[in-house]
Amino acid sequence: MAVVIKEVTDSDSLQSFVFFNIKLYKGHPYHVPELVTNGLMNLRKDKNPAFEFCESVYYLAYKNDQVAGRIAGIINYHANKKLGQQYARFGFVDFIDDDQVSNALFKAVEKWARDKGMNGIQGPLGFTDLDHRGLLVRGFDQLGTMATTYNFSYYKEHLTRLGYKKDQDWEEFHIQISNSPDKHRQIDKIVMQKYGFRIVKFKQRKQLLSYVKKIFQLWNEICRSVYGYLELSDRLIEYYSKMYMPIFLRLKEITLIFHKVNVIGMGITIPRLSKALQMAKGRLFPLGWIHLLKALYSEGKVVDLYIMGMHPRYKKKGLNILFSYDLVPIRNKMGFFCVKSNPALELNSKMHLKWNYFDIKHLRKYRIFVKYL
Repeated sequence: MAVVIKEVTDSDSLQSFVFFNIKLYKGHPYHVPELVTNGLMNLRKDKNPAFEFCESVYYLAYKNDQVAGRIAGIINYHANKKLGQQYARFGFVDFIDDDQVSNALFKAVEKWARDKGMNGIQGPLGFTDLDHRGLLVRGFDQLGTMATTYNFSYYKEHLTRLGYKKDQDWEEFHIQISNSPDKHRQIDKIVMQKYGFRIVKFKQRKQLLSYVKKIFQLWNEICRSVYGYLELSDRLIEYYSKMYMPIFLRLKEITLIFHKVNVIGMGITIPRLSKALQMAKGRLFPLGWIHLLKALYSEGKVVDLYIMGMHPRYKKKGLNILFSYDLVPIRNKMGFFCVKSNPALELNSKMHLKWNYFDIKHLRKYRIFVKYL
């Protein structure tokens, strides 16, 4: 039976778009579902501030009257201006292992991009750099995280057949933190004393919330020179703060580095929530929040590194090693002996060197693909 492509035009079809990913991977041991509320909010033009500089289209593929695939087309006009290009993005892509389905989905989104005057398309990418990005191309036997996607291995084969080529890769690390080398900690102390750096922890959530904007502003500075990064506006900072800050963060797992009154570095980790999100099946209510709460406050061996970075002005002053002075002892005391990093750009050698003091393994690889139209 022929594949039928339908554009998402109402709330019911948007629900189908979001839930298809959960249905496709139902019961899969390594897939971690996104919270449905976050997924719906992210895709709605009246909710996501990214639509101030983006436009999008969402398609569903039907075969035998059943949803068999989904894809989003996105144009980020700020990114195009910064990079001097006319590219569309594809994202939020999922499909069954069927050439007809993948052909129809990508044909639809490529036509949309050409009709908008674009001469290339790349992805998987979202609206901003805080959305999920990249296609998993290595590490299919590893459990996913809240901050990353999981996809079947056949996705890469379909994209290659359709003419998509590698643009950039990201690497995810498994870092053993069972002990911090004494030499490392001695250097930490010297650096802090020499430059007047100090580690700040929060005792009350309202203290943290007063620094949220500064944290995201620092993140803008840290990532300014990173491939394709687009600075977050004040409205986007407020949007992502409401989405993530209140639910998933514990105060003792947040570290800020100050120089005088300025925030110059940060490290944020969260307990691994992957199993809890699987049990919640994408829903906070009626019982999903219980699984997440238990995971947040239970002991475990693995912690996910959500954000880590330093202001570019202080990179040469040894700030990159300060985090282990706080991160490793506290996480060990809490029962965590392994950190899973967020994906780091393959070209980001400084990020890779950050972990040289520890036993590391490259677990998973994500890829951005590009095709010229």
